[in-house]
Amino acid sequence: MAREVSGTNRGGSSGSYAPGGAVAVENGWNGRGPTNRGVPVNPADPIDLCSNSESEDSEEASGSDQEEEPSWIQWFCSLRGNEFFCEVDEDYIEDDFNLSGLSSQVPYYDYALDMILDNDPPHDVMLTDQQHELLESAAEMLYGLIHARYIVTTKGLAAMLEKFKNCDFGRCPRCLCEGQACLPVGTSDIPGQSTVKVFCPKCDDIYYPRSEYQCSVDGAYFSTTFPHLMMMTYPTHRPPKSVEVYVPRVFGFKLHPSAYGNRETAPPVKQRRAIKKDPEEGLSLGQDADVAALPDVIEGAIALPVGDAESL
Repeated sequence: MAREVSGTNRGGSSGSYAPGGAVAVENGWNGRGPTNRGVPVNPADPIDLCSNSESEDSEEASGSDQEEEPSWIQWFCSLRGNEFFCEVDEDYIEDDFNLSGLSSQVPYYDYALDMILDNDPPHDVMLTDQQHELLESAAEMLYGLIHARYIVTTKGLAAMLEKFKNCDFGRCPRCLCEGQACLPVGTSDIPGQSTVKVFCPKCDDIYYPRSEYQCSVDGAYFSTTFPHLMMMTYPTHRPPKSVEVYVPRVFGFKLHPSAYGNRETAPPVKQRRAIKKDPEEGLSLGQDADVAALPDVIEGAIALPVGDAESL
């Protein structure tokens, strides 16, 4: 007995399901593949799913691009306070020669390196929250030491040059430098010795970064060599030296260089006061005082009785 459905069979008759034909049912699925609602499908003809699969693939690709998480290096460089860092090429990090000697300086070296390169940790390794924090600190330290080596290479200098052009490292706080762009520099190549400073190539002086977050970054992650090598490599970006010097003035008059020295070598105010009289010991004179040079009137005044002196 034929099943009555709404549709059209292969032979053109309506209202019945025949073994040789297929009918598109209301829900758009006939048991063999997707169809348009109310449109008959011939089982002998191949079903073209390319358009649907291509659209699904494009949707999945676009969705994966939107949901793609940044790498650890991108995440680290985007943190607040890490604006001075550039993104180190993974090819440079994967070269063991570039990392020679760092394994003895960084704890959890292998795990920290895997974290930087986004390598999955072994499944049998279970870390506590405290160990995970230590691992993150080790990864930051390792990346900083790698960064110090990378920025003195050709690619590293080029990457930092772009940041220098964009003034990502800040400007010189000295007024006479007129907002000259600065470069990060360390005062020591040993981690933990000092924080990062900014070097002005116009006045050849160093300053603290303006951001308190950047002031906590280790200076060893930028080395003591980088800014000077940058100016040597790209001499066209080296600004002219600042020849203008601030001149202090008092009421419009320039101060003589010895003005501050005279004040420092001058005797205290108490010594410049009138010589006080001691009724028992006489005058309280300094070691260098010339007693013979004192006028006779002063000696007579000393000989006066105390009562007479007070009456004066």
